[in-house]
Amino acid sequence: MPRTVCLILYAFFVTSPHPSVALSNVLSKNRVNVGWTPQAHGNQRIGAEFGQVYNNTVSVNVSHTYRFTYTDKTNQTSAIRIHVSSSYKNVTQAYPILFVVRQQRSILSWQVPLVLQNVFEYFSVSRTLCPVIDTDEEAQVAIGAGTAVGAGPKDQIISVDVSSFSDVPQFYSLNASVVEQFVLETEVSLDVNVSASEPKYYKYEFPAGIDSVVVHALSEDSLCMVLSIQNLHCPVFDLDRNVEFTGEYQTMTKKAAITVQRDQLKGDNAFYVVIVLNPNDFECSGVEKIVPPAGATKKRIKMLTVTVQQSITDDEFYKAVFATLGAFLSFYLAAFIVHCIYHYIDNRYGSNEDILPEEESDNPSAPISASGANYGTTQTTESSAAANNMVSPVLTSQAHHDSDSSLDETDIDLLQDADSEKDVFRTKTFLYVADLARKNRKVLAKKYKLYHWSLITVAIFYGLPVIQLVITYQKVLHVTGNEDICYYNFLCAHPLGVLSAFNNVFSNAGYILLGILFLGLTWRRDFLNKKAIENNSIYEKKYGIPQHFGLFYAMGLALAMEGVMSGCYHVCPSYSNFQFDTAFMYVIAVLSMLKIYQTRHPDISATAYATYLVLAFIIFIAVIGVVYGTVWFWLILTIIHVLASIALSAQIYYMGRWQLNLGVFKRIWNICKTDGCGRPVYMDRMVMLVIANVANWSLAIYGMITQPKDAASYLLAVFIINLLLYTTFYIVMKLRFREKILLLPVIYIILAAVTWGFALYFFMSKLTTWEVTPAMSREGNKECFVLDFYDEHDIWHFLSAIALFLSFMILLTLDDDLIRKPRDKIPVF
Repeated sequence: MPRTVCLILYAFFVTSPHPSVALSNVLSKNRVNVGWTPQAHGNQRIGAEFGQVYNNTVSVNVSHTYRFTYTDKTNQTSAIRIHVSSSYKNVTQAYPILFVVRQQRSILSWQVPLVLQNVFEYFSVSRTLCPVIDTDEEAQVAIGAGTAVGAGPKDQIISVDVSSFSDVPQFYSLNASVVEQFVLETEVSLDVNVSASEPKYYKYEFPAGIDSVVVHALSEDSLCMVLSIQNLHCPVFDLDRNVEFTGEYQTMTKKAAITVQRDQLKGDNAFYVVIVLNPNDFECSGVEKIVPPAGATKKRIKMLTVTVQQSITDDEFYKAVFATLGAFLSFYLAAFIVHCIYHYIDNRYGSNEDILPEEESDNPSAPISASGANYGTTQTTESSAAANNMVSPVLTSQAHHDSDSSLDETDIDLLQDADSEKDVFRTKTFLYVADLARKNRKVLAKKYKLYHWSLITVAIFYGLPVIQLVITYQKVLHVTGNEDICYYNFLCAHPLGVLSAFNNVFSNAGYILLGILFLGLTWRRDFLNKKAIENNSIYEKKYGIPQHFGLFYAMGLALAMEGVMSGCYHVCPSYSNFQFDTAFMYVIAVLSMLKIYQTRHPDISATAYATYLVLAFIIFIAVIGVVYGTVWFWLILTIIHVLASIALSAQIYYMGRWQLNLGVFKRIWNICKTDGCGRPVYMDRMVMLVIANVANWSLAIYGMITQPKDAASYLLAVFIINLLLYTTFYIVMKLRFREKILLLPVIYIILAAVTWGFALYFFMSKLTTWEVTPAMSREGNKECFVLDFYDEHDIWHFLSAIALFLSFMILLTLDDDLIRKPRDKIPVF
């Protein structure tokens, strides 16, 4: 047997160009026959030193163990970084080189080539090892175990095993080094470069007196990476495939920021900042580029700057909160002062109702519409009936004495139905408010009360599921640590309790406070109106604009609910719940337009049921547009938009005498075919409707061409533009008919215009947008703008709440100059 072995060895050594390789192959194939075992000559132990590069080869028969000894410094945290590399020409995924690092309390392993996402191969890998336990911590452990031997430096042993199952020797290079700047300091920036196979992490320890910090990361390139905050544990999850397993994390292109509070670290006084570069940019851009063959790609290296900044203190936090409350409560004080001034004026000079005439229903000298004194208008139903009863005998007497006609006077049609049939009196060339205020006040009051009572029901059923949903979103964010779920402005996000961005939620308090204030002012005016009616019923029947407050109550409630729903949206902003932020903005816009129309058309305004049904359909369209905003959606929406504009124009032009159904388009066609394009009968209405249709058709065409992803904001812009046009038209027509605008409405108009201008400026500051990926959205993040607490979008909340309140006050007071004016002299437009 020994002779046979010698002959075999001699043959291979003589004939083989690589005797060592040939011998390895023979032994591996005949290990049973010759009694070979890997342990016989496989592992080599090497005493290694930091900073030295070790070049070597391993195979199935040869492995290496490097032993590093490190003496840590007293009361300092240190970390070791291992760098290994190999050539892609002789190392494959089938036979990789395996690296196993053993430490005091952990073990870490990887392979070369390192394969990420089952596609990308990396032949150069660097990993940071878990920091060694510092002397103070270990002393405490030893004391607890009763084995303390004193403080001082201690040797730490690190073992690195290198092996491979390849029959062919695999070349590799290895070196270990001490991380020079491993601990981050407050307000001190650190420049870092990472690659997908060479992640890095650093430690931050909370100094005394600091309980909350913000970890900022800035970069000039757009390579996709993950910024993670992890507790002090080993191993640290620092690879693309496991970085999301623990802690909090964000994807990042150019900006990222994570707020960390001391009390969320579960007893630890420090945390790790982990930086991992993704092998591709799909998670950040949503677009995956074609993957070049392995080894042919340019190495992805991302340069970034990491800074840990102190967050605001508790005193600064509460100062911003109470300053906001004080600013909005000052509106209550201003309203109280104005109320006192008007109360003083009324007591000294008398109120409006005191100067109105007494009840005229039984006065024979009262003006009668049938006498011809007021051409083109009518009195109320009661006075018209009285007038007809008075005129008929006179006309009959005159017929007997002044005419010899044998015609029976009872056969003469005196057109008495002209004052009662709407299809007759509404066709007059010029209408007055008295013509469209014939219905009983109590009946109309019940009709308009349905607006706010129905809105309360809608708010409850719509709001409760919304609150439940956003709370669930917030819980998911805290449990998973995935901060890509919500689109915050992370550079100005101040957490409180479960809320990750309390400032964005709290800034909506202005809507609620001013909405409640407007409800109070509406109630006051409603109370004074009822009091005036009790003192003199003629005030309600024949003078001024008919006072119906149901829509005003609904507007105030909608303003308050906008604050609630916008706050819910900002608990966790995302594309899936954006409609919460805009739903009641639709309601506000539609109710405001209805209120303007109702002012001089009280008998023919839409019902609450029809209004809220249309609003529900609009919100449904907005949701479909956000989720499925395809070409077909925008084509259908454009058609609906244009047809709805035409149908509503016909309804408004003919003062509600046309029913809104599919037959309206046929009637429009028939009128155009028979009457042609002559001069319109109702010129003012026609001018307004032409302008409105041009604007709406332009918006419809714009939407079809651009197809914006944010269909909800597009629809909101349509309503806001229509509201602006209608309000402008109303004010212009009021001036055209030489009606006065009192000082208080003028002040409201000026303040509202200025406030809207500033509000829209801040609205255009796109700090976040869910139309793109979370990482790309964070590129627009900015630092806090006011009090180190509120960002520019929070300012938009403040200013838009004030602007809406002032706009409501314009509508509430705009026609105060008509209180003493007879209703049959107030024109309809």
